[in-house]
Amino acid sequence: MESGREIEKDYSLAEFVAELRRLADTLESNGRFTIKIDEEEVLVSEEATASIAFEIEEGRAELEFQLSWEADEAEDDAEGVSEDENEAAV
Repeated sequence: MESGREIEKDYSLAEFVAELRRLADTLESNGRFTIKIDEEEVLVSEEATASIAFEIEEGRAELEFQLSWEADEAEDDAEGVSEDENEAAV
């Protein structure tokens, strides 16, 4: 993924729930989570940290579940990751 690039994909509620369930099951079993977004496959580092953010801006509320990690932590396991920091928001 290019440095400084942000990709986003909209999901139906049912698809979102399925991805959250798959994420939880994968992390709970100490597996490696991957997700394809905009034709790019993202591999979440084992060193990822989780956060949940809530914000209200211009009258619109947003709740974001986020995994963050340093790019070099995932490069050992996957090719093509070149950002300083990656984020996989679910």
